[in-house]
Amino acid sequence: MQKERYNINDLEKLTGIKAHTIRIWERRYSLLEPKRTETNIRYYTGEDLKRLLNISILNKNGFKISRIAEFREDEINEKVIEFTTRKSDVEDQVMALTMAMFNLDLQKFEKLMTVSYINRGFENTYIDIIIPFLTKIGFLWQTGTISTVHEHFATNIIKRKIVAAIDGILPAYGDKSKNCILFLPENEYHDISLLYSYYILKQKHHHVTYLGASVPFTCLDEINSFHKSDSLIVSFTSSYSTDKIANYLESLSAKFKEQKIVVFGPQMDIYDNALPSNVIKLSSVDEFVNICGN
Repeated sequence: MQKERYNINDLEKLTGIKAHTIRIWERRYSLLEPKRTETNIRYYTGEDLKRLLNISILNKNGFKISRIAEFREDEINEKVIEFTTRKSDVEDQVMALTMAMFNLDLQKFEKLMTVSYINRGFENTYIDIIIPFLTKIGFLWQTGTISTVHEHFATNIIKRKIVAAIDGILPAYGDKSKNCILFLPENEYHDISLLYSYYILKQKHHHVTYLGASVPFTCLDEINSFHKSDSLIVSFTSSYSTDKIANYLESLSAKFKEQKIVVFGPQMDIYDNALPSNVIKLSSVDEFVNICGN
């Protein structure tokens, strides 16, 4: 469930604006009007958070707070849309996507993504905009600021965009093309980074068998018998403990001794156990781009 009340420290963490500054803006310009509980504790609503996010974008782009305070709410929204669809500042773009997600504004979210693709290209949009945005989604989810609806709204639009980019690549296989199987282990469902890996591999003219999320271990042997692979590529995002990852990789390595096994994802970023000899851990998109050509 989406969080409905925020204290001033929540606002500071979510917007990057110091609590002291927020208080000054309240007193001098009445930009926010915090409410109080029955026990007289101040709190802010989701609408206050959205307003503050918009104000921070305008302030960053040269508007004085005294001037912003004179704008009507619709004027603030219009100017934010103008800046975030015209400019290429990463922080502003991520903030604008966050606002569109908060409001479940499909048209704005789609427009922001499209403008970024035009200005930056697909790969730079993914690295510069989508990755920071997904990181922000994770934080907002952990703090209860967004609900499941918001997360699904945003991630499914992003996935559709990546799939469209994949479909837009004409196959051009050659003698150096490798056969790759991409999948998430059972109970792993966050497949955006895996889809982007599919995009990179196809762009590098490799054959890709994409199995998607939550693939039972027993299915891998069956698919590998039909599509003898050079590499198995797997991502760990949230569901596996260190011990469970270690056991899974040992089993995967023993089962597919002749294949290169490439692993990545947030769980692998903090995984420091020794790896089987045919397992390679990646820590960045750049590393993946480099290794997929080998």
